Amino acid sequence: MDQQRDNHAPMNPGGKPPTVPNDHAPAPTAAQARPANAPASPAPENAPIGADAPDVTTRTVQDPVVEARGVAMAFGSNTLFRDVSFQVAKGEVFVILGGSGCGKSTLLKLMIGLYEPTAGETTILGEDLHAADGDARKQLLSRLGVMWQSGALFGSMTLLENVMLPLEEHTRLPRAAREEVARVKLGLVGLSDAANRLPAEISGGMAKRAGIARAMALDPPVLFLDEPSAGLDPITSAGLDQLIKDLARDLGTTFVVVTHELQSILAIGDRCIMLDKQAKGMIAEGDPRELRDHATHPTVRAFFRREAM
Repeated sequence: MDQQRDNHAPMNPGGKPPTVPNDHAPAPTAAQARPANAPASPAPENAPIGADAPDVTTRTVQDPVVEARGVAMAFGSNTLFRDVSFQVAKGEVFVILGGSGCGKSTLLKLMIGLYEPTAGETTILGEDLHAADGDARKQLLSRLGVMWQSGALFGSMTLLENVMLPLEEHTRLPRAAREEVARVKLGLVGLSDAANRLPAEISGGMAKRAGIARAMALDPPVLFLDEPSAGLDPITSAGLDQLIKDLARDLGTTFVVVTHELQSILAIGDRCIMLDKQAKGMIAEGDPRELRDHATHPTVRAFFRREAM
């Protein structure tokens, strides 16, 4: 059965990729600020959430591509998370991680406008998507790309036709030009030879790559990826991780990635936040490698060290 379309983003004027700024170095984490010979103090049993949590370092970014300020989400009386705040810098691979049921995918859907937050606000490229309506909302939505966990490809169309879809909807390019752009995007993800295959004729890893190619069709400044490496074997997963890093480096694309795959988090993440189901919010923010080595919150420490609690 054909899947629903992703959201997509338009081509940058002149086809020039955005550049990655070098002046947004992250603030030192609490672990970095601690003397090398000082032992980490244990987190309290009922650790606070948000900026007061022991493994959360508040960071200010100039002109963030994506920002959340005091965001909360509840379904009826069930609060999924609250007081979630973060900023994503241009060209960064930003990871949203946490255990099952903590609200990772819900937060992503909230950021791209599928859900309204119960409290707080989010902005993309400096604009509040939830406050926009009509043509303004449509224009903003067209400036982001989304790859869902399954790839969400249309099963009756070839990979080339799938990648051409956003070009057909958002541009007036002639078919030959749309096809050429789609072939370029498939080439970027290593699928040039599979352009005429149907989704049923390719592997799961290839489907995810094709989903990324379609999300990139209109040269979006920001890409949202939902569990990109879920269900893949270690070799295929590592290849997809490398693709994400290459695209961020070569094209300057900003990535917001939802995942709980520890190896992928450590391989691709420039910075991350961790959500926790029990705390109903953020319990960590920072460089994932720093959190692995120096986290003080017991849940964060257990997650990065694969320890039972």
